[in-house]
Amino acid sequence: MTTGLRLYRGLEIYPLVYPHRATESGLGHNYDEGFDAAVRIQEPGSSNGISRSRVFRLSSATPFRNAGDARRASTAYAEHLIDTCPLNTNVLDLQA
Repeated sequence: MTTGLRLYRGLEIYPLVYPHRATESGLGHNYDEGFDAAVRIQEPGSSNGISRSRVFRLSSATPFRNAGDARRASTAYAEHLIDTCPLNTNVLDLQA
């Protein structure tokens, strides 16, 4: 499950939210067990259509209660990564 784009300090942020437990074949989504989150940070598209991106997974001791909480947390995490990135370093080059 993906939500919209947010532009922050020249980088595109895409929150990625998905159910904590994967959907089993033939069954509906299981949203009762909460949600996990990640975030994709991407350079804006260039004239040749090539841009770099990277996905950062949020580590949380427990799943988020709802998709909105997970989305807000992933956006805040991306902003934190961008804000705390050392000078002369791109957040996409950080070691995991």
